[in-house]
Amino acid sequence: MKEKLYTLELMDAVKAGDECMFCWLERKLEQENLEFVLGSSYMEGDIRGQTSETGFCRYHTKKMFDYGNTLGNAWILKSRLEYVNRELKQKGPHSVEGKSGGLLGRFHKGGKGGAGTKDAPCYLCERIGAVYGRMWDTFVYLLQNDEEFGQRLMGSKGFCLPHYAHVQEICGEKAKPRERELWLPRLKELMARNLDRVQEDIDWLIEKYDYRNKDADWKQSQDAVPRTMQKLVGGHPADPVFRGRK
Repeated sequence: MKEKLYTLELMDAVKAGDECMFCWLERKLEQENLEFVLGSSYMEGDIRGQTSETGFCRYHTKKMFDYGNTLGNAWILKSRLEYVNRELKQKGPHSVEGKSGGLLGRFHKGGKGGAGTKDAPCYLCERIGAVYGRMWDTFVYLLQNDEEFGQRLMGSKGFCLPHYAHVQEICGEKAKPRERELWLPRLKELMARNLDRVQEDIDWLIEKYDYRNKDADWKQSQDAVPRTMQKLVGGHPADPVFRGRK
């Protein structure tokens, strides 16, 4: 089966007006997958079998708690706890030792996808990561094949610094030489222009606290702190907790 190219998703992301299109995609993917896990799918035996065996990292466990589906969380935790208990009791001591590749050894591998600190194997990290990797392939594909995408990208707010580093890496690995020569300077100019914009906003926010500027217009600076945070480290620090729909 031919792997899916996420062209519509990437086009939506570049149109979104976010400080970083990949932060926007990460958030969308994470929220969709939280809804999947804690929606009706937690009653499906095959899904709960996978979550029971793999479990969740600390980061996504907190996200699941915040989501607020008590019954869904309870079913998932019940099944995971039963699996862990069974593994611990039925198998020999070496099957759970940290360096043996057993139950506890898997915790040294960490999560595979998404953002934030992960400390364990995680069903959500793996599910998100599988799609997220294809998003990067699609990004390179669109740079090379879709003029509209390139134009919209150059009119966007660019990326956060961590995702810009990944953009450079993925273009270096997967873009054709001609496209690399064309796009890497353009993307650097895009980042420089938007870093200057954010710099102006955070500078003016500070100046607004000077009594001499108390009556001056805020311009675009009122949300400069969370936007600057995002530009430097990624994510959406001003986001409210993501909760299930009631």
